[in-house]
Parts: sequence; structure tokens; C-alpha cells
Amino acid sequence: MPENIIPCDRCEAASADFRKAGFTVHGCDPHPTLTGMCVIRFDRPSSQAALPVAAGDIPLTDTQVRTAKSIVNLFETGHVLGDYGQVTVLTDDPGRLTYGRSQTTLTSGKLAELLQQYAGNPGARFGAAISAWLPAIAAQGEDLDTNSRLHNLLRACADDPVMRETQDRFFDVGFWQPAVRKATTLGIRSALGIAVVYDSTVHGSWDKLRKDTDSQVGTLAQLGEQAWISGYVSTRRRWLATHSIAILRSTVYRMDAFRRLIDLNQWGLALPLVVRGAEISMTALNGTPPGCYDGPAPGTRALSVQAPLLRGLDARLVQLALSDLGADIKADGVFGGASARCVKETQIARGLPVTGVADVALIGALVG
Repeated sequence: MPENIIPCDRCEAASADFRKAGFTVHGCDPHPTLTGMCVIRFDRPSSQAALPVAAGDIPLTDTQVRTAKSIVNLFETGHVLGDYGQVTVLTDDPGRLTYGRSQTTLTSGKLAELLQQYAGNPGARFGAAISAWLPAIAAQGEDLDTNSRLHNLLRACADDPVMRETQDRFFDVGFWQPAVRKATTLGIRSALGIAVVYDSTVHGSWDKLRKDTDSQVGTLAQLGEQAWISGYVSTRRRWLATHSIAILRSTVYRMDAFRRLIDLNQWGLALPLVVRGAEISMTALNGTPPGCYDGPAPGTRALSVQAPLLRGLDARLVQLALSDLGADIKADGVFGGASARCVKETQIARGLPVTGVADVALIGALVG
């Protein structure tokens, strides 16, 4: 039976919206592990091709929903499916340490929320390791911006399907669903229009720029949806281009990308699309998220520098273990020269033959 996870205070309204859209709701119950979250269980009518995109009756297909999300993924991490393991710290970014598919930030407190949800899942592979970091993450210490051990742990978490599912749910509940409610309340129904609202919900200052557009250009009721969205994009671009924070000035490309889609009359976000040089197609949407590994299992092969370089879960976990021992290494799952150097240092420290090759015995000692 299909399910949707929502905040508990949205149960009544969301259930009503599902019924309005023709779904049969079988109940809304507290989530077994996520505090403050509930699970709506429903049956999809045979004539319904896709789950409504959050609490609302907007006529978007599942493909349009995924396309709208992929546009913002490209803005945030440069990948159609998003980069679940991306760790970023940019100079002058008020969010400081940011992480994940849609880059949630340390200083907003949202990073702590995401990691609490992940660690609270008994199936989380790195749940205990993340739990040990939660007090420091909640305290938002500046040292976290440069803590390579934490950064490597966050990268490794992306290999865990539980983390990817947690991120999907977190960004849907925290950003996508609120954006859809904002858009539908205003009267926006097109896939491109909702994508614009979603981007501003993720990027910030939607309410301010909505009001600015109403006062400077006109209201949606006066202009109609397409003209108002076009005016909003222009208003937001001017605001970004003149912002006092340099890093925000550099993000005008987001509005330029939307302007191009508007000029192409892509209100339905029909595939394929090209956004910022990346192709959004069914093939891309159904691909594997970048930098995520589900194998090989540690100990099933030796790791050494080869051509092409060895990549995989085993390399990532060895790198993570070396990082925990104090090695200066990035846990990217690619066994290259830096990994071999760190293996040599470990071999020297343990009195082992210095080969730079992580054999099965050493991998077992490191990863367990």
C-alpha cells in the first residue's frame, strides 16, 4: 500500500487533499521512529497516473515532479539526481557547512535535523557514528567547517540507501511540499512555475521576492501566471545581482536558467531538457546518483593503484577508517595515490611490509 510521510500537524489537511484528489485514505499514524512525523496510507485510483505532489490538487505527473526537482538539484550540486554525499564549505556562505542532495546547512539547524532523522533509523549503517557527532553539529562550532573526519563520514553516508531515502523525505517535507502549497495557494499550476517557487524555497527569500514582484510588476491575478512568473524571475535576478553577500550575487545563473526555459515556452517541462549544460531526460532521471557505491564488499579484493583507478564501497570504507586514524585523506571511494600513501603510513605504523596495497588482511583490520 502506498505511503507518504508528512509532519503530524499536516495529517488532517493532507488527508483531505488526498481524498479531494480521488485517493482512498486508510489512515494517518505516527511514524514508528521519526518524532513529529506521521505516515498517510492510501490507495491510488486506477485512473490516477501519479501521486499528487504534496498536499494539493496540482496536475503534475510524476515525471514533471522529478524534472522540477532535478533542476534545483543541478543548481545545488551540479547533478540531475543531486549529489547525496556532497560536502561544501564556501567562503562567505552564511550557511557554512552544507551537505547532501539539496545542500542543507549547518547554521540553519537543518543539517542537524537531517542527521537526527538518519541516526534515528535503526537500519542506518552509520547511525551510531553520526549520533556521536550530533551534539557538536547542534552546537554549530566553526571547527566543523574544516573537520575532515566529519566530512568523510558524511560522504560515506551517501552509500547507505537509508541516507538517500532520508534525504529524499527530508527535502520533500521541508522544501518541496511547502513550495507546492505556496504555489497552489497563489494560483500557480504549471510545472515550470512550481519549479521556480521550489527553487526559491530552497534558495531562500521567496516571501520577500513574491511581495516585491507584486508591488513592482503586478499581482498574479492581474497578470496571469506566465507573465507573473516571468516578472518574478526578473525581480529575483535583480535582487541577487545587487545583493550585499557576494556568494548570492554569483547565483544569478539560477534565474538565467529559468529565463531560458521561459523563452523556450517550457511551462510543462517536457523532456528532454538542457539546463546549465546538463541533459535532463528519462535516462538521466532513472540513472544512479553520482558518487554512490553499493559494492564491492570490503575484503573481496585487494586495493591498489591501477589504471583505471579502483572505485567502490570497499575503497570508501578503507578511506573512512584511515581518516578516523588521523590520515589526511578524502573518502571519495576512489583508490588513488593519496590512498596508497596513507596505506603505506599505516603499514609503517603497524610494522607491516610497506607496499601501499591494502590487502584483504589489512582491510579486515581497518574495516572489521
